Amino acid sequence: MLDIKLIREKPDIVRENIARRHDPEKLELLDRVIETDLKWRELTQRVNELRRRRNVVSSEIGRAMKAGGDASSLRAEAAEIPSKLSELESLMSINQEQLRDGLMRLPNMLHDSVPYGRDDHDNVVVKTWGKKPEFGFIPKGHAELASSLGVADFERGAKAAGSGFYYLRNELALMNHAIQMYAVDFLLKRGYSLIEPPYMIKRSAYEGVTDLADFESVMYKVDGEDLYLIATSEHAMGTMLQDETLLAESLPIKLVGVSPCFRREIGAHGKYTKGLFRVHQFHKVEQFIFSLPEQSWGLHEELQRNCEQLYEGLGLHYRVVNVCTGDIGSIAAKKYDTEVWMADGEFREIGSNSNCTDYQARRLNVKYRLKEGAPPEGFVHTLNNTALASSRTMIAVLEQHQQEDGTISVPKALQPYMGGVKVIDGSLNRLGL
Repeated sequence: MLDIKLIREKPDIVRENIARRHDPEKLELLDRVIETDLKWRELTQRVNELRRRRNVVSSEIGRAMKAGGDASSLRAEAAEIPSKLSELESLMSINQEQLRDGLMRLPNMLHDSVPYGRDDHDNVVVKTWGKKPEFGFIPKGHAELASSLGVADFERGAKAAGSGFYYLRNELALMNHAIQMYAVDFLLKRGYSLIEPPYMIKRSAYEGVTDLADFESVMYKVDGEDLYLIATSEHAMGTMLQDETLLAESLPIKLVGVSPCFRREIGAHGKYTKGLFRVHQFHKVEQFIFSLPEQSWGLHEELQRNCEQLYEGLGLHYRVVNVCTGDIGSIAAKKYDTEVWMADGEFREIGSNSNCTDYQARRLNVKYRLKEGAPPEGFVHTLNNTALASSRTMIAVLEQHQQEDGTISVPKALQPYMGGVKVIDGSLNRLGL
């Protein structure tokens, strides 16, 4: 959420920021927010004047009574003030709620290093690691590979729960857990604290971490309850310190969260509509940091390097893009997407890394103070980055490490977490299915 002072003092800068994002609806929203704020300040002034008048009238009535004068007109005026005040305060409350709703929907201020563009075609590649795998055969997609090896069952998953669901079996089920433990171990060694968050959070908490107007359509809501299944552990970790004021010396607080993620939307991705690329349920290891404002940009680069080292440890060919102004979400001030090479020759997103500056913290009311007993100094900054999303990481491993006979070479980094399995060849299939 933006600081209303910024909008009052520098509306043109806020307007330019939204224009760079190519979001005309938010430009209209900004105009409404400015208008609502002016009305709120006008109502506030009228309420304060009426309260002052109430005090003056009360004093004048007292003096008139002491002097034995006629206070009937003053009493009549005093009798009208409560209803007028109540009406204005009611309007003020409604106006304040409208103002907050508008502020919650305006996007974050972009960092100067975010490239200008309209959509993902304008994202700027800032790094490429590794080389495209060279196969002496036509590579297969992960869904075909996993099905032929008997390590995933998409048809029975759809039969049980609908499209976008699946069964993992044997070596691929092992790999799903191995990927998560590989990422967790890596981050624990670097001083991150492990969090297993609630898998459901309240609407009010969710509103603190994302714009529900944009995001609610992809979320699962628990019928009859004020609860939503989390779309990522980032959301649950962000709300963990809601309405708290932290000591500056305790920052940064570095977290690694592990959880399943639940999302309603599927979307169209050609051959990747089937398989594990875009599904309703998957597991993810997420990095999340609460920091001092002056720490956040250095930590943004640290988060990026962490995930890059994880992909490099798996021998995966990837690239990093600086997400442009028209593709970046409302919450982030700057975002990197990491994309891996896939068997159809395209790079696809496997994780994203965002510095949200004080935007989430203001929504969540997470502040910091310089010492015990001191007043709050300001809002913390929040950052989040996918360490590894196991489903998409499995896709990359299957497709980049496939062999001519249809088996999969398991990266050495995962082998200790898979009981020493070096090759996925379907030999663990005892189901006969």
